[in-house]
Amino acid sequence: MTTAEAPASADLLPYLVEHTEGGPALTELITAQREELRRRLLIDGALLLRGFPVDGVAGFEDAVRALSGEPLKYTERSSPRSTIAGNVYTSTDYPPDEEIFLHNENSYQASWPRLLYFYCDVPAETEGATPLADIREVYRLVDPAVREEFERRGWQAVRNFHPQFGVEWRSVFNTEDRAAIDAYCAERGIRTEWTGDDGLRTIATRQAVHVHPETGDRVWFNHITFFHHTTLAAEVSEGLLELFGEEGLPTNTYYGDGAPIPREVMDHLRDCYRKASRRFDYRQDDILVVDNMLAAHGREPFTGPRRIAVAMTDLYDPATGRGVLGY
Repeated sequence: MTTAEAPASADLLPYLVEHTEGGPALTELITAQREELRRRLLIDGALLLRGFPVDGVAGFEDAVRALSGEPLKYTERSSPRSTIAGNVYTSTDYPPDEEIFLHNENSYQASWPRLLYFYCDVPAETEGATPLADIREVYRLVDPAVREEFERRGWQAVRNFHPQFGVEWRSVFNTEDRAAIDAYCAERGIRTEWTGDDGLRTIATRQAVHVHPETGDRVWFNHITFFHHTTLAAEVSEGLLELFGEEGLPTNTYYGDGAPIPREVMDHLRDCYRKASRRFDYRQDDILVVDNMLAAHGREPFTGPRRIAVAMTDLYDPATGRGVLGY
């Protein structure tokens, strides 16, 4: 295990790497400084590669492969994305006037990508940042009594897939075979319940706090806040409750034993993320690299034609330790 110095301040996130006139091309720089860039990721949680001629999505893919190898397929998806090329996707296809709250990619799954890549193909006219929060700092900000409760009880992610509403289960699991989905979920600690004519409910109990496999830091790595219905805009939450009731909400979270999480606890958790949050405005051809187990990410509302491409790499399985990056 590598020990990296913790950032002196969350203001360090992300670490800026700028192109200099006459300097190496992006993939040349990554190849030459790969070890140092990976070390900086451990310290700062994210890198911002700025000012390099990228040559669009194809050049973005080249940069991903230079630092991490082949990008991963997006599985067990919780949000709508469109494929741009291969395993490069659009960022979440939510309406531009909606905020996407800070979260860690796929933290509700049994395994998840260690690195995330965001490429600014077209910047927004206003806002549209990918805010970041150091989840070591979030862990420190969470009230110790709240933290202990979740460490003791775990947390539960409940998802309901309704016909012709949101992301359907066929798209999430890339199959129409219900038995195959049941088997897939059982292997990953997810309980399945087929509902109505064509609905599916999944229930997964996970840990709220994890240990970073390289640094040994304890991190607040979960979807508790992101999936809880009170994190949505009030009118959206109320509308979903009216349509489906709490048991049928597309996503919601509970303590690991299924008990509801008090509103004041959710308010506190949201406040911790916001206190740890940092932002920057995208520029054309920016590439943001995020250590998914050190930094949460979100999306501001925006105006204009914002187009951000996303790739994920280095699948990590905490049960086996496979996927440790070896910085």
